[in-house]
Amino acid sequence: MAHSYNDDLRLAHVLADNADNLSMDRFGAIDLQVDTKPDMTYVTESDEAVEAAIRRTLKSARTRDIVLGEEHGEVEGTAGAGGRRWIIDPIDGTSNFVRGVPVWATLIALEEDGEIIAGCVSAPALGRRWWASKGTGAYTGKSLMSSREIRVSQVSDLDSASLSYASLGGWDAIGKGDAFAAMLRRCWRTRAYGDFWSYMLLAEGAVDIAAEPELKVWDMAALDIVVREAGGRFTSLAGQPGPWGDNALATNGRLHDAAMAYLGHFPDQGPPDESWTDEPEPEPDNVRSFDFTREHVEDSP
Repeated sequence: MAHSYNDDLRLAHVLADNADNLSMDRFGAIDLQVDTKPDMTYVTESDEAVEAAIRRTLKSARTRDIVLGEEHGEVEGTAGAGGRRWIIDPIDGTSNFVRGVPVWATLIALEEDGEIIAGCVSAPALGRRWWASKGTGAYTGKSLMSSREIRVSQVSDLDSASLSYASLGGWDAIGKGDAFAAMLRRCWRTRAYGDFWSYMLLAEGAVDIAAEPELKVWDMAALDIVVREAGGRFTSLAGQPGPWGDNALATNGRLHDAAMAYLGHFPDQGPPDESWTDEPEPEPDNVRSFDFTREHVEDSP
């Protein structure tokens, strides 16, 4: 019988509830305290408060577990360096948060034996939440008791695909600027929804490809399990499964190899695949058909 992570998922929702209350209390505040870290990214009082609150709860509720957070690094539990690890991004999309843009979220993930086995993504300013645990599917809704299962799309060619990204900067830095631009031209629709939002739209079947050139594990861990349990694939640009690389490519699965042909980055295996230069000629009559259906899922009881 498969192991159940229901208790962990329930705890993740409790952590997200507390985080939502803290972050929404300061969202849009005219006296919000904002600083910059050494890498020149923003950190706010809300980032600090949310991470501190999550750590306090986990220290009590999951004494043995390790906790890794964006703002204060890793703290071992009583089990030492082994076992389970919670991975926290208190506010993903801090730049949006400080400017009053409602697209930001708290990301909470649980790792066990090198695999992300549960995750919760909570975006209170959007009134949305997504979650998943290993082997049980991915869901969105107000709570565990009020939810619907989500699935990725069935789009199978780039000409019909919707691609979401965070920004154009960074692709040149890894030597993929031209390839990324070529892929933007190839896809049917491109939008910079950005951050967690790109991946949750992918899990819901509204977007087919999401990619970013520079990320940390706390940016990706909760997104990884939601995308995979929704039927998609989540890898680094080098093809490593999961959130363990320095970047991400997520797709509905059907498009992964095609996207990898453009964006795949293999620094230890010679030059990257340049097949993206062979772009197809457009259809002469401009008549095309599209299939944007999601994979069918049964209604939740």
